[in-house]
Amino acid sequence: MTEQTAPPADVTVPATATLPPVPAGPPLPAGPPSPPAQEEGPAPAGPRPPRRFLRAALRWTAAVLVMGGLGAGTVAGITSMKRTDVPGLATRDDGRWDYPALTLPALPADAPRPFSDSNAAEVHHADLRRLLLPAPAGAAVDKELDGGWVDTARYTAEYGKDDRAAVTQHLKDSALRHTAARGWTMKDGTSSRVYLLQFNSVAYSTAFIDEIFDQGGSLPIPLAGMAEPVYDEDWTATAGAESTTAHVYSEAEPHGAEQVRHAYVLAGDTVALVVHSRKGEAGTAAVPFHQTLILQNQLLG
Repeated sequence: MTEQTAPPADVTVPATATLPPVPAGPPLPAGPPSPPAQEEGPAPAGPRPPRRFLRAALRWTAAVLVMGGLGAGTVAGITSMKRTDVPGLATRDDGRWDYPALTLPALPADAPRPFSDSNAAEVHHADLRRLLLPAPAGAAVDKELDGGWVDTARYTAEYGKDDRAAVTQHLKDSALRHTAARGWTMKDGTSSRVYLLQFNSVAYSTAFIDEIFDQGGSLPIPLAGMAEPVYDEDWTATAGAESTTAHVYSEAEPHGAEQVRHAYVLAGDTVALVVHSRKGEAGTAAVPFHQTLILQNQLLG
């Protein structure tokens, strides 16, 4: 940055400079008189837009505002609706039943879970009745199978008359402790029964399953009202809970007046028998039967 130096103190700068006089010249000839001065007015405005253009612009502006409001209202309405309330987004009804939320019962103090390392006998220490699957919405509950204890005769009534004595003997040989059961009927006529049989240990429950399959046979003793059972080919082996085994069967077509689906679940010291039956040509639906089986399996696992 260049520094500016002030003038020496002994030099004075005049406030105004005097110009030399200009010599006077010959006088100029007089010209025509100047026109009178005119007052300046406001600047002229530009050309006005046609009224048709203004009306069109107003209409488009109003349309955009209305569409924007409708769009915002639609988005707000959809986001506040449930998925099943929005047309085109509703979940298709696949036949599943509306079961309540499932919860496992509390265990006694210091009691292990059935498949923990410290429970070699795989015993269910929870109240067996609280491990029963609840009835779904819309079901008419069976007063005889209301979720409480049932005797051996009620359980063996699920088998044909010629097989009941043998099944009763198998239960005695396998040291059965007690049996809990729940049944219900849906509006379409499907009858459902769930039995939980608890034995002294997993060794006894496994022995009972072996007897039901006639000492390791491929098919179990048929239930009452059904022909020889066949494997349920729609069942996925991985659908059950871990550490449990499900044996799932149906009735081959053409079935009789009533079609029966049933399954055995081996879960530690407990065996579950799940039965669905329905009269008529339509028979029992696979989806709710598998759903019932999976949920009951999860409660035991």
